[in-house]
Amino acid sequence: MNPLVSIITPTFNSSSFILETLESVRVQCFTNYEHIIVDDASTDNTLYLINQFIKKHNLSNIRLIRLPQNVGPAVSRNAAIKIASGRFIAFLDCDDLWKSSKLSIQINYMLSNKVPFTYSSFDIINEYGAFLKSVTVPKSIDYNGLLKSQVIGCLTAVYDTSFFGKVYMPEIKRRQDFALWLKLLKQVTRAHSLSPSLCCYRISSNSLSSNKFKAVFYTWLVYRRIEKLDFYRSIYFFSFYLFNSVKRYMRFP
Repeated sequence: MNPLVSIITPTFNSSSFILETLESVRVQCFTNYEHIIVDDASTDNTLYLINQFIKKHNLSNIRLIRLPQNVGPAVSRNAAIKIASGRFIAFLDCDDLWKSSKLSIQINYMLSNKVPFTYSSFDIINEYGAFLKSVTVPKSIDYNGLLKSQVIGCLTAVYDTSFFGKVYMPEIKRRQDFALWLKLLKQVTRAHSLSPSLCCYRISSNSLSSNKFKAVFYTWLVYRRIEKLDFYRSIYFFSFYLFNSVKRYMRFP
């Protein structure tokens, strides 16, 4: 039998996209999953839309938790991981989408090849759902490689708790997913990727510049505060990170 997968989705004022996200999970070919949605004190009608979706489709595999105050995505995801029952932990943010074969392809690959940590290529879409570009990731990556180039998209990652146990995200405002992947890669030699694009990552044009600046700041924070790299080693990996970021921007502005 297929093992249970726990899908982790934090939400906050996501009424514009949440129904598309939920639908992309509902139509998965792989059906043995629980979808844990943690609402981070939304003030719009996100909760109403989720509850209506559950009633409309008579879904018993969605677990909806509402936090009393806004705490951010790291704490929200960790709250979901804590109650997760699945062997596999997968992540999907409230504005992103999975293709219908995503779980089927990825879980079968992990089981067949006995690989505990995987990720995949993905597409980028805009706020209207229009395709912008595809991002192809390397076939595998190790700890040092990830420090140089952050190629693992949160919506693509899956890890096996039968190998790692439950592993939580550091509770920082940004780059908590990057820090989690580094934590996992300290326990396994490499993470392995699947070449077909299995997901759609949504970006908003009015937040791109802000997000890039914050990504730089929190990447440095992960090097120094979370990974506790010394200053010179941090500079070494940070230079690769900046180079790879600029190279990606020049290729896909």
